[in-house]
Amino acid sequence: MTLVANWRAVLTQAWSIRLILLAGLLSGAEVVLPMVDLNYLPPDVLAALAGLVSAAALVARVLAQPGVEDGE
Repeated sequence: MTLVANWRAVLTQAWSIRLILLAGLLSGAEVVLPMVDLNYLPPDVLAALAGLVSAAALVARVLAQPGVEDGE
């Protein structure tokens, strides 16, 4: 496995990375919120949001994004 040449730019500027992090936070909230009794949403809402954000990350990964040069 080889990193792309501009991996730092990808980590800081790519929308796919931002969306993946958001999906992770939503998945974590799905687990933590019921434990601390702060779950004001129906049980499957956070899971559905995490799934939608993950799908958006997949789309963002293949789209050209200004400011993130192709590292090949």
